Amino acid sequence: MSDSIFLYGAGGHAKVILDILRSCGMSVSGIIDDNPHVVEWMGHSVIRRSEIPSGSRAIISIGVNATRKALAEILSCRGISFATGVASSAIVSPSAEIGEGSVVMQGTILQSSCRIGRHCIVNTGASVDHECILEDYVHVSPHATLCGNVHVGEGAWIGAGAVVIPGVRIGRWAVVGAGSVVCQDIPDNAIAYGNPCRPVKKF
Repeated sequence: MSDSIFLYGAGGHAKVILDILRSCGMSVSGIIDDNPHVVEWMGHSVIRRSEIPSGSRAIISIGVNATRKALAEILSCRGISFATGVASSAIVSPSAEIGEGSVVMQGTILQSSCRIGRHCIVNTGASVDHECILEDYVHVSPHATLCGNVHVGEGAWIGAGAVVIPGVRIGRWAVVGAGSVVCQDIPDNAIAYGNPCRPVKKF
């Protein structure tokens, strides 16, 4: 299997992923972006979705969870497979599982028996403790802390610096505000924040 992959999305998130791949000795085949005005990025030529060679590997380097899901479904139908990116400075338990397309950024900790789904982002300095489960398309923002046995539903977004106590469940496509302290379950599609964190509205 080639160690060269495509990044889909020419933005700031992709710059961090590029650093991660380089630190692991992986190269980037090219950059894909849907903006026709973006033709060059970080020394790479930018191509469009229709130009991706069949059989390529990619990481969707876009921070918006719903967008990653939509693109993953489109690219899968075109025969594109997905790589993972794990920073060399991350601490990852041998029993942790990381799904395809996910990125584990610099300084993160993944503890024993945690499971990271497909196309997730575990961002800079985040801590995911033992037996946590992140379903697909989750984003755990910088320096968020998930204590043991936390379950995060598909597409949920945990804000920067949030703390989730053990055993809490975060619903599908929920948003937890930055700096929140989550002491109770958060329902699906809720926007929640505060200390203690409480749902304030639903999508």
